[in-house]
Amino acid sequence: MKNLFQPYDVSLESEMLEPLDFNRRSRLKETDRCFKAEILNVIRLTDMEKLFQVRILDESEGERFSFLPGQFVMVEVPGYGEIPISISSSTSRTGYVELCIRRAGIVTGALHRAKRGAHIGIRGPFGTHFPIETMKGYDVLLIAGGLGLAPLRSSIFAVIENRADFENVHILYGTKSPDQLLFDYQYEEWGRIDDIDLQVIVEEPDNEWTGPVGLITKLLDGIEIDPQRTFAIVCGPPVMFKFVCSRLSEQGMPMRRMFISLERRMHCGMGKCCRCNIGSTFTCMEGPVFDYWTVMNLKEAI
Repeated sequence: MKNLFQPYDVSLESEMLEPLDFNRRSRLKETDRCFKAEILNVIRLTDMEKLFQVRILDESEGERFSFLPGQFVMVEVPGYGEIPISISSSTSRTGYVELCIRRAGIVTGALHRAKRGAHIGIRGPFGTHFPIETMKGYDVLLIAGGLGLAPLRSSIFAVIENRADFENVHILYGTKSPDQLLFDYQYEEWGRIDDIDLQVIVEEPDNEWTGPVGLITKLLDGIEIDPQRTFAIVCGPPVMFKFVCSRLSEQGMPMRRMFISLERRMHCGMGKCCRCNIGSTFTCMEGPVFDYWTVMNLKEAI
């Protein structure tokens, strides 16, 4: 029996010593473990977005921490609050994550003022993930619009780092204007990889833009799709899902082979605040990654 009058180290509890359960659907409790972390570097991507490279301080905890493409973490800024953020880094690195954060509120504003060495808290990872393992041996479409490249980036890394496991790979990305492009410093690297088709499009070009102009669906015009041999991951604003996925459906791709992220609906990560629910479905618990057939059967999901 525990001595109630002596300090007790909760890290010795049996569930604390077990490997992380990615989704925790059956075991999620009212609280979850918070990893103390440090901001290693801050990279300015646009006027509104920054990339934060974050390291878990405790080495043993860092070794235990892992995630799958499409999952998210809860980021705590002491004194300001907590927000859900999709992980943008490669799954091959342990104890380290990259988080692309748009300045949009009190917590994100505080993060954008943070410097190297600042301490934050991380809970997670939470949520479902993109089925990268299932996609091996097939053609893959990786499609992102605007900020959607942030949650898609970990899937891009997963495919690139295991390029031999996939057939034809297309990376399609579109934004409103050139000054809103994310991770533009990596396009040349991705485009140089053998058999990777990278295309970037903008709706409103400036005087220096030389690439294609229009909606992202325009990039699908030049791609031959074998509906039964192709998977698609689509990330971006909800209105984009309808146009892109409808276009793929018209070309015969099954809705079960298209996967989207409803990461914009994330809130507490544990289904407690009820702000992520779509009818009886809690996006924090059942998502954020869904196949398109499921999304179309969730009223007002997009």
